[in-house]
Amino acid sequence: MKSIHNKNSSLDLLTKIEEREQKRPKTRKWLWRGLGLGLLVGIGSGVSAVIFYFELEQKIVATTPESVSDVASYARPNSITVKAIDGTIIKQIGEVSYDKVKLDELPDIVHQAFVASEDKRFYQHQGVDLKGIARAAWVNLRAGEVVEGGSTITQQLARIAYLSQAKTFWRKLQEVEIARRIEQNLDKKEILETYLNLVYLGAGSYGLEDAAWVYFGKSAKALTVAEVATLVGIIPAPSVYSPFNNPELALRQRNAVLNRMAQDGYITLEVAQAAIASPIVTNRKQLKRLQVKAPYFTNYIEQELPKYLSQEQLQGGGIVVETTIDLQWQKAAEKTVKYGLDTYSKWQKFQQGALVSLDSRTGAIKAMVGGRDFGDNQYNRVTQAQRQPGSTFKTFVYTAAMAAGFSPNKTYPDRQLSIEDYEPRNYKEKYRKTNVSLYNALAISINTVALQTSLDVGLNPIIKIAQNMGIDSEMQPTYSLALGSWEVNLLELTNAYGTLANQGVYQKAHGITQIRDRHGEIIYRADFPSAKALDTDTAAMMTWMLQGVVRSGTGRPAQIGRPSAGKTGTSDEARDLWYIGYIPQVTTGIWLGNDDNTPTEGFSTVAAEMWRKFMLQVVQDIPVEGFPSRPPLTGRKVMISAEPVDIEPEYLTPKPRPRYRPRYTRNRPKYTPRRSPTATPVRSQPVAPASSPAAIPNNTKFSKPDKTATPSQTVERDWVRERLGR
Repeated sequence: MKSIHNKNSSLDLLTKIEEREQKRPKTRKWLWRGLGLGLLVGIGSGVSAVIFYFELEQKIVATTPESVSDVASYARPNSITVKAIDGTIIKQIGEVSYDKVKLDELPDIVHQAFVASEDKRFYQHQGVDLKGIARAAWVNLRAGEVVEGGSTITQQLARIAYLSQAKTFWRKLQEVEIARRIEQNLDKKEILETYLNLVYLGAGSYGLEDAAWVYFGKSAKALTVAEVATLVGIIPAPSVYSPFNNPELALRQRNAVLNRMAQDGYITLEVAQAAIASPIVTNRKQLKRLQVKAPYFTNYIEQELPKYLSQEQLQGGGIVVETTIDLQWQKAAEKTVKYGLDTYSKWQKFQQGALVSLDSRTGAIKAMVGGRDFGDNQYNRVTQAQRQPGSTFKTFVYTAAMAAGFSPNKTYPDRQLSIEDYEPRNYKEKYRKTNVSLYNALAISINTVALQTSLDVGLNPIIKIAQNMGIDSEMQPTYSLALGSWEVNLLELTNAYGTLANQGVYQKAHGITQIRDRHGEIIYRADFPSAKALDTDTAAMMTWMLQGVVRSGTGRPAQIGRPSAGKTGTSDEARDLWYIGYIPQVTTGIWLGNDDNTPTEGFSTVAAEMWRKFMLQVVQDIPVEGFPSRPPLTGRKVMISAEPVDIEPEYLTPKPRPRYRPRYTRNRPKYTPRRSPTATPVRSQPVAPASSPAAIPNNTKFSKPDKTATPSQTVERDWVRERLGR
């Protein structure tokens, strides 16, 4: 039984082994199937990961700049820099660095401090520091908050130049891609220098040089180790770590930077300890980009820019505008306007003044002052104020007369006139009651002669001449045109006088020479073609006549010891006081008055005196030049056709002579003037008053006048002499 049992047991064992062998292939089969399936899944996942990576890379590339080679010239959007003729910055607009630094000009300790604090492996990585990212992640994990960033200096530069400050995973991926490309285009020195000139350091300062000035009142070259560390410590959170806002946090940040510098071997432990022991001493200064020079002029430039650049160009940023302004001339102009207002405004009852000076031959604006105080009122009285030019407009009347062939010796009677509803008056209503030449009438600014000249030349030719010379404002052919009733601004009036200084060649006044983009490429250059407004003889004749104004006329206060020409002007009730004058190289205009157009009690000779004061300051380095010789008074070629105004001639007809020579007598009736000086002007030919000699009976006896005659008797004698033709 035992053996059978054993036999059966053996059979059972064999059976089990056989069954097991039969099952084994199935198990191996499923094992291989599982391994194969796992392999397929792994391969699929890998392929998917690769596809995802390439798609992600393409998306990153598509949303980042095509080229980063221009990062070194990066400028923030809408930023504009305006420069004077010598390159000095006179205004900056937008978030822009005023001064930039060269890495080679800085002490090594400066860039070493930035590297030690912001990017320890700056010189080893290629834009992205994986070790730095891992270290920052570990530090932040242990601290339970973000206490250290993993961005390299190159990544920070990429973010400043091309990305926003949004803290997203996508922006981080873009930042990494741009940083990698920056490293391919710029060397380490260029990257670090660009970063130092763009990084924001709080208090409105962009770049190390601006921050050194704002916080410590010095150049970056003069910073101490402790001061450099203070600025570096601000970078992570400028509003939080600024010594102006939080001195204690700023001190903690500064000391942390100093410790890192010591650990990395940039400074010794002794130097670090000494710097840590020192307090933070600031010397707050105003941002230089907020220190505007020639504010009226720079505002004028801002208004001119849209004429030459598109909105896209302006919004792109980094625009550099090179202007014509001469800061030495500008300083003299500001000083002159201040002098005139401080000295005369109170007792002559004017509150504002303006001055503009041009290069006569190019039209370049060399100085511009648009008012008393830009901070108080930004209204520019050079370019925006439209005022009546008064007698300064007579220059265009006589210029048209000279172009029409008139002689400066041509005469007109200076007497009271009345044309329809218009009756011009001389200054203080004084009339010489004799013939006056055009030359003398201009010199002493006689209104009646200017009016009669305008009527003989024609109003339309005068307007055409004025427009050719540079007057752009509206003018209409009215009788009052000759006396400056149509409004102009100081810039165009001065520009038009510059045409005479330039021997009849008009050159448009302008303040911009050229404009560059952020790459330094010229995108606009001033190129105003000159225009022949007058023939040289006409211009020379007018200049000779205007020299007479300065030599012996109303412009005598403007004499500067060298040849000059000019004209005073006073509008009705002295509301506007002018002097526009020139030498061959420079034309300058001055205006005084009130913004509300109220009358003043001033004199245009004050404007002439201010002109002299300004010109004496700016012409010292300008060689003395004479004007062209005066052409012949007669026989000149007629350049324009006169268009005489067709009106009734009675207003020019002399009063009839008496039929006898009257004699004076003591007992004759006292003469009463026909009208008081304040009465409404008569609009027709005056007639002899009833008490005049023409109305005295024939049996009246006459005798010589009393030497102590009353004013009314003096007026009577003048009237009699005029009637007798004396």
